[in-house]
Amino acid sequence: MWVVVPAHQEAARLGATLRALAAQHDRDFTLLVVDNASTDGTGDVARAFAASAPFPVRVVEEPEKGVGSAVDTGFRYAIGQGARLLARTDADCLPRPGWAGAARAALTARPGLVCGRITARRDEHGPLGRAGFAALVGLASLFGRLRPQHVRRGEFRAPYRMHAGNNMAITAELYLAVGGMPRRPSPTDRLFLNAVRRHTDRISRCRSMVVENSTRRIRAYGIAGTARWYLDKGSGRHGTDPR
Repeated sequence: MWVVVPAHQEAARLGATLRALAAQHDRDFTLLVVDNASTDGTGDVARAFAASAPFPVRVVEEPEKGVGSAVDTGFRYAIGQGARLLARTDADCLPRPGWAGAARAALTARPGLVCGRITARRDEHGPLGRAGFAALVGLASLFGRLRPQHVRRGEFRAPYRMHAGNNMAITAELYLAVGGMPRRPSPTDRLFLNAVRRHTDRISRCRSMVVENSTRRIRAYGIAGTARWYLDKGSGRHGTDPR
């Protein structure tokens, strides 16, 4: 199993993500950090971590800015190195200690695509902010299930499930079969999920595969602006990068 972490300008936050991965109960994986056109030393943080990491660490560069390009480059690099199981989180997220083991168990039990559970980082917001994040995720999931283009009969082989790109796992075989992650800026998750749904019904949810998600987009855009972004309406007057 390989864990892929795309990272753009994340020198200040990547260390916490790497420490969370080092604290996993299951550390039988190779970590791949994809430095996506960073100019702040993101790759250096990953390389410094590699010197004492409890698992092999690779760092590759992807000059084409965009999370889709970074993820696709990372997954294809891992597959080229022999990876059969792939998991992904992001450089501003904190996987809980059972995350890697839960991803492996879920993929072993039912090979395909596994969608984990996301919650708000406890070090960024208090209870009210975390509740707001949970409500936003719930609304996005409901909207996804009701959205007409997600329920077309005959087009999809599996029902719509909320898919957070920063908490997913997939077999290498399925990733290649659906053509990989769209090489474009975020959001890419729905496009990728629907490509998988057109190909197979082997999509499962694993509630024990938990990642604490950054809420900085909510702070930067506000609730309404974040909802607009999740609904593919763009970032409005905001820039595309919530930093």
